[in-house]
Amino acid sequence: MTRRQLPVSDRRGLLMVGDTLAILVAVLLSLAIWIVVDGRGLGLRFILTHAYWFPVLAALWLLLAHTNDFYNLRVMARVDTNLARLLQVTLQMLVVYLVIFFVSPRDTLPRLFILYYGVLSFTFTAIWRLWRPGWAVARRRALIIGSGQAVQTITGTLRQDAPDDYEIAGVLAESDAGDVLDTARQASISEIILAHEGELSGALLQAVLDCYEQGVSIIPMPVLYEQITGRVPVAHIGPRYWLLPITSGSIFAPYPPLKRGLDIGLSLIGLGLFTVLLPFIALVLWLDSRGSIFFRQARIGQGGRVFKLWKLRTMIPNAEAITGPQWASRDDPRITRIGRLLRRTRLDEVPQLINVLRGEMSLIGPRPERPEFVQGLSEQIPYYRARHAVKPGITGWAQVSYPYGSSDTDARIKLEYDLYYIRHRSLALDLVILLRTAGKMVSFQGR
Repeated sequence: MTRRQLPVSDRRGLLMVGDTLAILVAVLLSLAIWIVVDGRGLGLRFILTHAYWFPVLAALWLLLAHTNDFYNLRVMARVDTNLARLLQVTLQMLVVYLVIFFVSPRDTLPRLFILYYGVLSFTFTAIWRLWRPGWAVARRRALIIGSGQAVQTITGTLRQDAPDDYEIAGVLAESDAGDVLDTARQASISEIILAHEGELSGALLQAVLDCYEQGVSIIPMPVLYEQITGRVPVAHIGPRYWLLPITSGSIFAPYPPLKRGLDIGLSLIGLGLFTVLLPFIALVLWLDSRGSIFFRQARIGQGGRVFKLWKLRTMIPNAEAITGPQWASRDDPRITRIGRLLRRTRLDEVPQLINVLRGEMSLIGPRPERPEFVQGLSEQIPYYRARHAVKPGITGWAQVSYPYGSSDTDARIKLEYDLYYIRHRSLALDLVILLRTAGKMVSFQGR
């Protein structure tokens, strides 16, 4: 019997459904244990009275799961990474509950209930993940059509990032159009990946349409690469590929004003808290390295416009007086001791909230680059200037998905993440980025 071959998005959806059911069962049993331990004969009425725990804890768990990249294909492919990430999510959930518990009025929240829930949710979710729906649902058998670097890129990506989700059944050159339908039938192909260069020939297009009529899915290599990695493959996107999302520019579109409102609200709160800390930060900065507290530098913003970006100074004064503009490295000797700490906690970026209030930046977006580097990067990396289509951000998808980089290669990879954000930006993605940024700040994982 042939098992179903689900696409990547459906596999993720199946895991989310199973995780949610595991959480809801854990809540139900935790309430039941609470009833037994309490000993007052509480019953169904008591559970119905506390039914709000079902949506609250399920929503919190899913939020933390997305924040911790729990549905990343590479994470899902290995048992050890699954369990480690699951433990991380469970512990964070307990911390959030304990914070709420201690700031709430006495006897508002139960004490041991969350302990029961934590143990049960971890156990049930672990059983669900170890059972692995991927074992019950076959790997997706794919036929790749194309040649050259594009084929190598998608082949390597599938084998490294989605080994449990895809099985490469074969690769056909663009010249073998007549064999596509026969190969798809004989190998039980469920998906054809188009990794071709340039336009499809008439014969190949007809062969692909014949396969589509037989129920075989067709997907361009750049789109599949996006779904798996969260990046846009800038080296393999042709002129007909939709690099950026189509927007009508309507003033009634909800995302832009909501995003701007979020920028202003959080910036005011952040600057208020920063004002309290600033005297202490300024003192240690000055004692560690005499010089100005703040640092302003020209950056390229939306539409290619130049603006002055605000930061706390983390390098020695006149750091580029001799060398001129250059990338900052992880162990850069120009960075001061306090500057290194500020970079790890990302506190040096907080003054950029001024740029956000001025409308030059957003909280979320591609990091703005220096004019001295933009021209060279634009010449070396295809579509580099596309990142100027939106406002730059204090943090972004590239910053929470890729480690600190200081080379042209790192710039290309980060561009792939930036273009993914531009294509898929939404309040939900912005929230995930904000939560991941907060996690990196408290764990000292900044630059």
